[in-house]
Amino acid sequence: MRSLDMRDLVDKLAQQRVLGREEFKALMGCDDDYLFARAREARQGAYGKQVFMRGLIEFTNYCKNNCYYCGLRVGNARAKRFRMGLAQILDCCQTGYRAGFRTFVLQGGEDPYFTDEILAPIVAEIRQTYPDCAITLSLGERSFASYQRLFGAGADRYLLRHETAHAAHYQRLHPRGMSLQNRKACLGHLKQIGYQVGCGFMVGSPGQTVSYLVDDLLFIHGLRPQMVGIGPFLPHSDTVFAQEPAGDLRLTLNLLAILRLMRPDLLIPATTALGTLHPNGRELGVLAGANVVMPNLTPGDMRQKYRLYDHKISDGEAAAECVENMDRRMKAIGYELTVSRGDPICIA
Repeated sequence: MRSLDMRDLVDKLAQQRVLGREEFKALMGCDDDYLFARAREARQGAYGKQVFMRGLIEFTNYCKNNCYYCGLRVGNARAKRFRMGLAQILDCCQTGYRAGFRTFVLQGGEDPYFTDEILAPIVAEIRQTYPDCAITLSLGERSFASYQRLFGAGADRYLLRHETAHAAHYQRLHPRGMSLQNRKACLGHLKQIGYQVGCGFMVGSPGQTVSYLVDDLLFIHGLRPQMVGIGPFLPHSDTVFAQEPAGDLRLTLNLLAILRLMRPDLLIPATTALGTLHPNGRELGVLAGANVVMPNLTPGDMRQKYRLYDHKISDGEAAAECVENMDRRMKAIGYELTVSRGDPICIA
């Protein structure tokens, strides 16, 4: 497609918020940086040049599932497991709060130990101690009653990547007993309860096609989440996909920009996976339309054990140093790191 035609397609998406399947496919292959320029324009219209900071707390790397791509899978006997208790989690929150964080993201595998009876009091304690902070959970598939109880305890947001919107591809990535139908049902339950909801997918996961990526975009268009997290697939040496290639950087950035033009009000992270794939990956993500970064508040010894994929970046900086470093990196590309809760806005 000629450059002029591609720019017309970018403008059409910016105006109409959705495209036809073949148009989406064409735009994914765009090599014109006009796409990124229009994405930056859209995010600046919604959020200015603010980049929101979330404090990530990876509090358990136990998981009952055996997803084929993930280093935390139950079948990985080489993984060194850990769990944090309430005191350790609160220590992470205190460190983060002093450094300026006003959103905490509690992330973990689907660990059967963390029942509602254990997890709800942890959420409630964080809510009581830090009433001005947002609490985000990323703990996989749970029951409607569980999601309801955690919401009642004080959680505001829930991140649950749908991974892929194509059922056959979902089964390529997951063992029997897991289904895309249930994953989508969980996302529906979260919206029904009142969470600010995040979904997302990996770019370049084994078996993925451009057509499947269109399915992802159309699913997101219909779901209307507040947050979307995407990043390149990165292989882990202790999974069946150890020899698969990593996802493509340009395609990932194009999809970030496409999502921004589809929904200018989205909160979109520049992920750690992007930073792992490329030394300036998170900066490139912001320049393509992302507006969230998630520095890690997990203690260093545990951070090293939370390996979703190989070679995950982990600088070991203290929270205050991490904020200063990230602030410098954002200012270097013309953006401003903000410590506010960064609640999503709503644009019709």
